[in-house]
Parts: sequence; structure tokens; C-alpha cells
Amino acid sequence: MKTTDYGFIGVGRMGAHMARRLLKAGITLTVYDTSKEAVAQLEKDGAQVASSALEVANNTEVAFLSLPTPDIVQKVCEGLAGAKMLKVVADCSTTGPQGARVAAAQLAQNGIVYIDAPVSGGIAGARDGTLAVMVSGKRAAFDGLESVLKNFGKVFYVGEGAGQAQVMKLANNLLAAAVIVLSSEAIAMGVKAGLNPRQMCEIINAGSGRNSATQDKFPRSVLPGTFDFGFATGLSYKDVRLCLQEADAQGVPMIAGAAVFQMLGVTKARFGADSDFTSIARVYEEWAGIEMRG
Repeated sequence: MKTTDYGFIGVGRMGAHMARRLLKAGITLTVYDTSKEAVAQLEKDGAQVASSALEVANNTEVAFLSLPTPDIVQKVCEGLAGAKMLKVVADCSTTGPQGARVAAAQLAQNGIVYIDAPVSGGIAGARDGTLAVMVSGKRAAFDGLESVLKNFGKVFYVGEGAGQAQVMKLANNLLAAAVIVLSSEAIAMGVKAGLNPRQMCEIINAGSGRNSATQDKFPRSVLPGTFDFGFATGLSYKDVRLCLQEADAQGVPMIAGAAVFQMLGVTKARFGADSDFTSIARVYEEWAGIEMRG
């Protein structure tokens, strides 16, 4: 295989769009995913397809990760031992600060620098290059990556410690889930009382209660009844769990966060881990005996 500018391990719903942005920028890329379907289109777009994560690491000096769980990130990092070329791993997954520290330690044993670079903004942000990219790790390594990271969106360097960017990402994802829960409660109450849910969103968004759920997720996925925003309930459940664990480790009470976690658990049990996390609103619809449509 030919050496390429970068590698990308994990090209699912988010990773595929991010990898494609690199290709569109004229960057050569070696990709790997356990799903053949996931890499097929990227190969048509000009990417070189590897047969394993280690093969990616043997054909580039810098590899991005976009993987669903901390366990998978850890397994992949363990498998990069003995890589011939790899010098830097930029992890765009949401693994939690402890997972980031473990990955950094694993890679350091093989002389590989770990950069923590989780992203926020959903599939649309990955496709359009409008993600928020939170980065922590060695400043010199970040400086070498900053220009390419800008292909994904707006870049924020938050510190040198492994896992600091993960703390920021978990805080963000807790809030993203929380406003769906609270908006669902408020709008379910209003609909039960005879209000129009779309007008409720319009009024909330013109006032002090405006938030990302009523501005974006409700109009796109709840009011039409599609519940297809693009982020799985199981992943949101995992992220909030990691957030609660970190809060506990820091000695910070998260009473409201625990309630959000409970609602995600209810939603996961009712509609499955693969359901969209806007399905939280479906739970409230069932409890209230209404539909939030408009």
C-alpha cells in the first residue's frame, strides 16, 4: 500500500463525513472500518482502504479515530503496538477522561502521541464542516494538527492534559440530553393543556427558554414524528454515564444529571439503544397520552 497524509479508523455515521471532508481538501487518506459497506463509498471517493487498524498505522504518521465506545478505542490502541510509521493518534471519539488517559498511556509505550479531539455538532456538522472540535494534548502535536482539524469545524484547544477535552465533551453532551428531557416535559404539558407544540417552540425560542432542543431537534425530528436526528439513545446514555462518573471522581454532585441519565435509561429500555435520542419525547408522549406534532 502507498503511504498517505493521514489515516482514519472508524468511518461510520460521523467518521465517514469527516474523512470525506479531508478527501475533498485534497488530503490523501487510508481508512479502515469493520464494516465493508462503510469503506466502500470512501474508496470510490479516493481513499485507500486498509484491512486492519494496524495497516493504517503502517501507512501514515497521523491517524484519526472515530469509534463508538471506550472499550473499542482501547482495543484499537492496544492493536497499534508495533506500528511502523504512526506517530500521532487524534481520537475524535467520546471515550471519557479516564478512557483518554488509558489510551494515552497505551500509545506512549509505543512512542505514539495521543491527542484527545472529541467533536460535537452531529451528522450535519460532520458533513458540513461545522463541528465544535475540542482538543487536549501536547501543544506541539496540536500545533501540527490544527490546520487539518479545521476541516472539521471550529477548533478549541483546552489544555495539555489527556482527557481534558473529554471532560468538555461530556459537559456538552449532558446539556444536549438535558434540554431534550426538559423540553419534552414542558411541551407535553402544554399539548395536554391544548397548546400547539410548534407554536410553543416558536414562543420558547423567542424568549428566555430557548435551547438547542426547541430550536433544532424538535422542529427537525419530534414535531414531524420522525425521531431521526442522528444520535443513538445508547450513545447518549453512555456519554451521560461517563459524565456522572467523572463528576463523582471530582466530587461534584449531579442531581439533575442523574435524572437525565434515568430518562435515557427509560428511553433505551422502551425503544432500544439504537433508537434516536429524541425518542425521549416519545416516552413523554406515551405518559401524557398525546402526540407532539405540528
